[in-house]
Amino acid sequence: MASEVLNHVFKKPATVNYPFVKAVKPDKFRGKLLFHADKCIGCMLCMKDCPSNAITIKKVGEKKFECIIDLDKCVYCAQCVDTCPKKAIEATKEFELAQIDRSKLKIVYKNDNAEVKKDTQGQS
Repeated sequence: MASEVLNHVFKKPATVNYPFVKAVKPDKFRGKLLFHADKCIGCMLCMKDCPSNAITIKKVGEKKFECIIDLDKCVYCAQCVDTCPKKAIEATKEFELAQIDRSKLKIVYKNDNAEVKKDTQGQS
């Protein structure tokens, strides 16, 4: 047993120092969703294709739409990203999304692409 311990003294550790050293994410990593209201045409294919019903598209004006994304429902499969014909939804590399308050995981993207967190009563 002592020889096994001595062999591992000179080897590099198998673990990483996360969160002190940021994780390197691969290309096409599927993290937090980002909505571009200026590109949206209101086809709602992303909403229909979402397996967890995490996306809601609302018409707020003539050719203007807002998107509500429930990050606590999202399974980060990126089907909505692949389905959108105008690429109005994109998957970012942001993955550190843990929250104590569940209401902070409901994000409303308004027409000016401003991100507004929504509380559980539905008020902005």
